[in-house]
Amino acid sequence: MTQRKSHIGGWLWIAASVLLCLQWIALRNLGMAPHGVIAPLLPGIAIFGAAFILSWAAELAQLDIPQAFAFSLLALVAVLPEYAVDMYFSWKAARDPAYAAFPIANMTGANRLLIGLGWATIVVAYWLKTREKKIILDLTHRLEIKALLFATVYSFLIPLKKTVSLLDAVVLLAIFVVYIWYAVRSRMVEPELEGPTEAVSALGKSVRRIVTVSFFLLSAYTIYISAEPFSEGLLVSGRLLGVEEFVLVQWIAPLASESPEFIVALTFALRGLPNQSFSAMFSSKVNQWTLLIGMIPIVYAISGRSLAPMHLDERQVEEVFLTAAQSFFAVAVISNYVFSIWESLVLFVLFASQLFFPSPEIRYVYGAAYLVLTIFFLLFSRSLRQSMVGFIGRYKG
Repeated sequence: MTQRKSHIGGWLWIAASVLLCLQWIALRNLGMAPHGVIAPLLPGIAIFGAAFILSWAAELAQLDIPQAFAFSLLALVAVLPEYAVDMYFSWKAARDPAYAAFPIANMTGANRLLIGLGWATIVVAYWLKTREKKIILDLTHRLEIKALLFATVYSFLIPLKKTVSLLDAVVLLAIFVVYIWYAVRSRMVEPELEGPTEAVSALGKSVRRIVTVSFFLLSAYTIYISAEPFSEGLLVSGRLLGVEEFVLVQWIAPLASESPEFIVALTFALRGLPNQSFSAMFSSKVNQWTLLIGMIPIVYAISGRSLAPMHLDERQVEEVFLTAAQSFFAVAVISNYVFSIWESLVLFVLFASQLFFPSPEIRYVYGAAYLVLTIFFLLFSRSLRQSMVGFIGRYKG
């Protein structure tokens, strides 16, 4: 009887989340979407429901495919809004100089949000749930950390040459392909199912697989049709408040488009599953730090019908440098597979305080601060030094 009741509760959660998606799908396709101040409300609710469905799909997928690959799929679906926004800006930038700064603004904002806000939120949420002041990461995260390290080291070349070129696309996409290759080949990890996922798994293997695929498809479609109205609604509100467009594109648009993976990761953390949270966040970061950047010059070249690279102005150079420095510091911090609440607070404070200093020159100061802190951590932590050196070696799965 207890098991039946738990299954009923799980199905109620599924039904509620599906309805959150369906309300917007129906309104969108019937042309009845609201306008004005409440315009972003309903698509935002739909994204919220899709995020829950995504988290369940990722858990169920682990019964049939390796965990790393399951979360790679989750990340690809969850960052669809971010890709849609950035590819739109990249396409327009090749034809209209007024859009030239927006692809890099959106990409750097999204990447810094993931680490500065996303990673820190997981640790704080887990501390609120368990009172544990640190998270011990699984060794299986070696794959994501190593991919992030290689992509980050290469990314420092972009501000040096002040362009994003097709060569950058080749290198970063190669890192992404290798990452996916190893994710597919990684070992299987049996997930601990409860609530909605436990209810679905009780239906049997064939039905479970159909439901899992349906979850991915429903959430992907919901996120796809919700991203633009949600982001545009927020942008309109920002403009009414007199906020600079570069800031809107860099922070408000990514905050909207990043919400699915934030909610997915937060859901896992509040359930006492921090490693699943970081699997989602790490996979999203790898996706955005390799595939997203790599797609910008490709879309730019196709739209402009030219192989010429996208040139960066001084502000864009500063933003890319700061984003690379933050990533390097973050990789160093987690390289020993321990992430404490104090380390997360350092990441958050450095990220949040940037918002109060709009001067572009401050970006170099913060970038230098990240690099100095990285050196400091490595000098005074033998485990971090050994871990960072170890990542240079061959990945052994």
